[in-house]
Formats: sequence, structure tokens, C-alpha cells
Amino acid sequence: MTSPDVVTEFRSNVRRMVAKEVAPYAARVDDESAFPVEAQRGFRSLGLSGLPFPEALGGGDGDLLLQCIAVEEVSRVCGSSGNVLLTPWVALAPLVQFGSDQLKQRIVPEVASGEFGASFCLTEPSGGSDVMGITTAATRVDGGWRLKGHKRFISCAGWSKWYAVLAKTGEGKHGVFMVCSQDKGVSIGRHERKMGIRGSPTADVIFEDVFVPDASVVGDPTKGYQYMMKTLTGSRPLIGAHALGIAQGAFDEAVRYTADRTQFGSKVSRFQMVRGMVADMKTRIESSRALLNHAISLAKQDDGEARAIAAMAKMSCTDTAMSVTTDAVQLHGGYGYLKDFPVERMMRDAKITQIWEGTNQIQRLLVAKYVYGD
Repeated sequence: MTSPDVVTEFRSNVRRMVAKEVAPYAARVDDESAFPVEAQRGFRSLGLSGLPFPEALGGGDGDLLLQCIAVEEVSRVCGSSGNVLLTPWVALAPLVQFGSDQLKQRIVPEVASGEFGASFCLTEPSGGSDVMGITTAATRVDGGWRLKGHKRFISCAGWSKWYAVLAKTGEGKHGVFMVCSQDKGVSIGRHERKMGIRGSPTADVIFEDVFVPDASVVGDPTKGYQYMMKTLTGSRPLIGAHALGIAQGAFDEAVRYTADRTQFGSKVSRFQMVRGMVADMKTRIESSRALLNHAISLAKQDDGEARAIAAMAKMSCTDTAMSVTTDAVQLHGGYGYLKDFPVERMMRDAKITQIWEGTNQIQRLLVAKYVYGD
């Protein structure tokens, strides 16, 4: 278990790096839809790129708590950079947990170093929530598999070298296939023009009769769905931390602005309506953080309730991010609608957190199934 002193020191180190390598460039990254190269440089300098991976594979052996702290601190000033940090972690989670030693040694060290990225390919043009309905398929051939399909809304597409692809391998069966961007038959679609998280590239990834050798299949090629469900228990708290960081950043900006702004001869922070809004925002953030910490604790213990609590945490943190950033814009008045103030960007960044990694409507169904014991 990570000691409180280690947690405090780690958060301080990440916060210092963020102030130097992430915050000064956040507005430009958003305005230009530019990949956050300065943030990536900061991640590598602090060893964050490989934080969750085993030390034997070039990683930092950082537990889920440290991972969430890193994501929250980065996302507090730049949602795009926070997503670039966590995407390779999520993509390689099935490989680290269920892949062969040979495959892990081939892929994980170069991603852990920050030299290359990795993405998870799940969502398709027909939808993302209906996992059992995916059409991307892998057909058995001599020495491996022939992969054919079309994946949509893939985070860090184009930057990533490695893609963990969920594909059908039979009726009700799926596999996870590690595909290199340089493999014949792999192509990247146009980059999407997004509302928020604009510095993290998003595009389609198309697989046209891509040959995947048996050595590049993660574990059992019929258990990919189970592998994915298992890793979501750890990835959903990361998405929660990403959203919570955006909420905390917007809250900090709103407090700073209302404490400095004068209207009717008084600081805006003295107005009773403003103080009520700020109190509600703070309460929502701290409540979500407590639930997130509970989810992290259960996930680390591999507790039976972990999946349901992770769904609750993802839902709570992301709903909080949307409500807090909206209120932060409101507290800035007309200035909150201008790109000169970061809360405008933060509100746009917050929206996607309610949609990806399982929409919040899906999270509510998962929680209800847990409540009723379905």
C-alpha cells in the first residue's frame, strides 16, 4: 500500500512538472488542435509514461492511486494532455494482465519510455456501447489471424504505434489483437474536428485483411470480452480522475476570479448567491473524490464490488465535471464565454467524459444491475 508521504511527494512532483510543461501550452494545444508535445516531454522526464507498468518492463510499478493522482493533476490544467497520458495505460492493460511474456517484452518497454503511444480499438461506426454487436472480425489462417474491420473515435490514433483491437473470433467469442501501425493493411482516417480535448488526436482506424501472427494475440483468442470487462474496473477510475481534474481546475479558476472581481463596490465572492454556488461545487467535487478513492481501494483489492463502484465513480466524477465547469463559466459572467479564460475550454473538455468509456446511461444500468443482483 502506498504510504501517505509517498502520495504527497508524488502529487507535488507532478504538480511542479505540470506548472512548467503543461499549463503554459494548454490554450495553444486547444486552439490549434496541436498534440501536446511539451506535456509528453514532461511525462517522460518524470517517468509518468510508464507509471502503471511493471518495473521489469521499463515501467514505474505505480499503483492505481498514483495513476489517478497523475491524471487528475495533469487534467486540472489541460484535459487533452490528461487523455494523452492515460490512453496508452488503458490500451496496454489487457496485454499486461493477460498477454504472454514475449509479447509484453516486445511492446510495453517502448510505450513505457514514452517513445511511442498505444490505443485501444473498441468503438465502431455502428456504436460503442453494444460491445457484443461489433463487426470487426478475426479469421483463423495458417500461423495466425486475418483481421478485417473499422474502428471509430480512437484516441491518439496516428500518434500511437500499437493498437489493441477487440475483434470477433466466433459466435459470442472475441479476442484482443496487438496490431502495429506499420503492419500492412492498417490505415488511419481523417482526424475528427472535436468540441473539446482537441489536442488529443481522434480518428478512425481501418484494418483491411491485416495478418496478425499467433504471437500477437493477447491470451486466449476467445476471451477478449472478459479481458476487457476486467480491465474496465481499473480504467474507469482513470476516466473519473481525468474528469475530476477538469472539475478541480475549473473550480480553482472560478474561486480565483470571484475573489478578484469587484461589482457594486464589493468582491463578487461576497455575494450570497455566488457563495452558495461555490459551496455546492466544492461539495460535489469532494463527494466524487471520496467515491473515486473508494473505487480505487476496491479495485486494488480485486473486490467483488469493484466493477459496480467503478461505474458509480466514473458516473459521479464525470457528471460533476460537467456541472462544475458549467457553473464556473456562469461565475465568470460574460468573460466565461471567451477563449481568453480557461473555463470555456474546460467546459468543452468535460462533456466527452460523460460519453466515453461507457456512457453514463450505461453506467447507471450497470449500477442498477448490481443493486438488483442481476
